[in-house]
Parts: sequence; C-alpha cells; structure tokens
Amino acid sequence: MRFSFIQVEKANYPLRVLCRVLQVSRSGFYAWFKRDPSERERRDEVLKPKVLQASKVGRGVYGSPRIHSELKAQGVEVARKRVARLMKDLGIVASPPRRFRRTTDSNHDQPVAPNLLDRSFVASGPDHRWVADITYIWTWEGWLYLAVVVDLFSRRVVGWSMANHMRTDLVLEALGMALRHRLPESDLLHHSDRGSQYASDRYQEMLEEHGIECSMSRKGDCWDNAVVESFFGTLKTELIYRRPWSTRREARSAISEYIEVFYNRIRRHSYLGNRSPAEYERLAEEEMAKAA
Repeated sequence: MRFSFIQVEKANYPLRVLCRVLQVSRSGFYAWFKRDPSERERRDEVLKPKVLQASKVGRGVYGSPRIHSELKAQGVEVARKRVARLMKDLGIVASPPRRFRRTTDSNHDQPVAPNLLDRSFVASGPDHRWVADITYIWTWEGWLYLAVVVDLFSRRVVGWSMANHMRTDLVLEALGMALRHRLPESDLLHHSDRGSQYASDRYQEMLEEHGIECSMSRKGDCWDNAVVESFFGTLKTELIYRRPWSTRREARSAISEYIEVFYNRIRRHSYLGNRSPAEYERLAEEEMAKAA
C-alpha cells in the first residue's frame, strides 16, 4: 500500500522524500514498480469495468448486495466482499436513506375501515393485496403530490397519479390506473391510511363497485402501511433528493420514468430475492403455468 501511495504521489513530491517519510527504500519501490501484476490484481482490473457498468444499471443507487446480484445475473462469478472492496476502490457509494414526513389528514368525521391487513405484508399471488398512500415532492413551483397503489405480491407500483393538490381526485386517478392495468378479479384487499381522501364517499364507492374489500391503518401508525412508506423512502433517496426540481412537469416526468422503467422493471428488490417486480411476476407466472 505504501508503494501504491508513492506511485500516485510521486508526480507531486520528490521520490526520495516520499520514500523517507514512508520508511521504504527507493530500490524496493523500483523493484515493486517493475514487477508483473499478480493474478488478483489482473482479475481486479477485469472486474472493475463490470462493477462500474452494474452501478450504472442501478443508476448509482446500488450497494454491494445489488451490484453483486447484477453481476451474478450477467454470469460474472465474484464474491460479494470483493465487490464491496472494488466499489470502495472505485469510489462507488450507495445513496443513504433520509427521513420524510407524512401527509395523512385523519381529522375527519367519515367512516373508517378496520385494519384487516394487520401488517401482514405478504400475498399469495398478484392482485390479492394492494396498499396505497400519498407523499409530496418540493419543486420551485411548489408542492407536487404523488399517490400510488402497490401490489404486495411483487412490490410493483400498479397505479400512480400526480397533481398540485391532495384532493380525492388524486387518489381516484391512481386507483383507476391500477384497475385498468391489472383487471383484478375477486378477493382483492385494498389497504390505506385513514386519510380523508381514502375515506371519502367517492373512493369507497369505487372500491365497492369493483368488489374490493377496504382496510385502513390505525390512527397515527405509519408501520401499518410500511411497504408503501418504504417505497416513498426509496423514491426520494434514489431520485428526488439527488437534485433540485425546477417545475412540477419536470418532476412528474422523472417520477413516471423512475416508476415505470427503473423501479418496476430494472431495480433489484431485496424482498424479491434481488429481482425486479416485473421479473418476479414473470417467474411466478411461469411457475403457475408449469403447475397447471
């Protein structure tokens, strides 16, 4: 490591000074410099571009577990610890999580549903359990509000809507998108918080019209809807907090692309065995076809 440091810094300081400070001989440095690289070093040089490419696929948000999974999917045999070391050498750092505040307004006199989900965030197949919520994004034009519907089976975002308000229309559009794209059959449970938008007559009527059973979190308990909260945290860490947003239109376009292209189809999810939601659903469909 001392010889490597000297190799980097000898353009800035005299070699004799560097060797004296680090207590090594110049002859030893020259011998190290002239030797052939080891097999480990040659392997590292082959792997580094692959690690960089895997990080680009992950849009710079992957840590070593997901980069390791990406390399494995490409047929690259490498240990996870080696991936972590090479990431450190290349200066690749995953985006750290940040806290965010909730938007729920449960101070209303509308009826609320019992908590039927009861923190059971698993589903036996697609379109058996959906979770929904609202978050907000700051732009220089003002707030942009995002409503989503997430399928608990694959963690796929099956519906979303954005607007400059939090009226009931916002969540109705997200639910409408989910219903159009997924065409769920019976036995679908829909879970949300107690927000006035979800408790509204119009929203409840849409659920009833499609035979969807309603479940709501307990008052003030964000853990009852932890999966969709986790999605919002991921979205904000991996996209929103990485740059300022000049307009709502700019943010809306980036969020739509993130959800539909990256999150649903590319991003590896640890809960899904480091598969994307789309791949997870495809594999499940193949398994069900084999069993039929």
